Amino acid sequence: MFVILVYDVNVKRTNKILKICRKYLIHVQKSVFEGTITEAKLNKLKSELGRTCKKEEDSIMIYRFDSLRYSSKEVIGLYTTDDNFL
Repeated sequence: MFVILVYDVNVKRTNKILKICRKYLIHVQKSVFEGTITEAKLNKLKSELGRTCKKEEDSIMIYRFDSLRYSSKEVIGLYTTDDNFL
C-alpha cells in the first residue's frame, strides 16, 4: 500500500519522530513522508510513533491508499526527497 504521513508534534519530540519516519518512508517535506509500505511495517511504524508521541499534545495523520490507480501527484515549486532536507 502507499501512505502519506504528516505530523505536527511538540518541538521536543520532532527529531525522534523524524528519525522513526525516515526508517520506513521517504521524507518529502518538513513534516511530510510518503512511500510504499507493507502492512507489517506500517504496524511497526505506528507502534514506534505511538510510544514516542504524546497524544494530548501531538498529531500524526496517516493517509492510506490501497491503490494508486486513480491518483496523481502534482508539485508546484521545489520538490525534494533528500534525506538531509532539514
